[in-house]
Amino acid sequence: MFINHDIIPYLIFCYLIGSIPFGLLLSVTFKKNDPRLVGSKNIGATNITRISGWKLGLMTLILDVLKGYIPIILFKQNQSFVDLMILFLFLGHLFPFWIKFKGGKGIAVIIGCLTAYNFFCGLIFVCTWLFVAVVSKYSSLSALVSSFLVLIFISFKQEQLFWVMLLIVLMIFAKHLANIKRLLRGEEAKIVLKNKN
Repeated sequence: MFINHDIIPYLIFCYLIGSIPFGLLLSVTFKKNDPRLVGSKNIGATNITRISGWKLGLMTLILDVLKGYIPIILFKQNQSFVDLMILFLFLGHLFPFWIKFKGGKGIAVIIGCLTAYNFFCGLIFVCTWLFVAVVSKYSSLSALVSSFLVLIFISFKQEQLFWVMLLIVLMIFAKHLANIKRLLRGEEAKIVLKNKN
């Protein structure tokens, strides 16, 4: 199988950017609880919000979105392998080597990637997430429904991104397996915004 070696530096760059654990870095900076040890033990914005308050959660969300958005918006016009760049940004977030490959669930970073790649895809994801979150109060359910709906949209559009997005959605569902089980048992924690000092 032919591999264009010119793309390797871009993919390594995307993985490294995606692997920056902003939730953990912010928690350390502001002397909050280590998110790997509390709550869902996840470094993503949802767990940061639960254990450290909405302000730190929002900061984590914004930074995680930007680490997906900025690389794609910078390089998408000149690269035919933007789908692989999105995949490696996502993989970096899920499996950051800095912290023993135990990262977040990838929702914020994929929102950033999709918005940069195709603004309408990102808009569908965000609007669906917000709607499901308001109705159900479940962050995990919002992520699952949004991911699946965007995949369907991309499949109809026959976008270059489809096969990579299919793999990403499968990984999102795999990362949310424990959440899915709790949802089915009626034990999943709902979204509660708290202001913690």
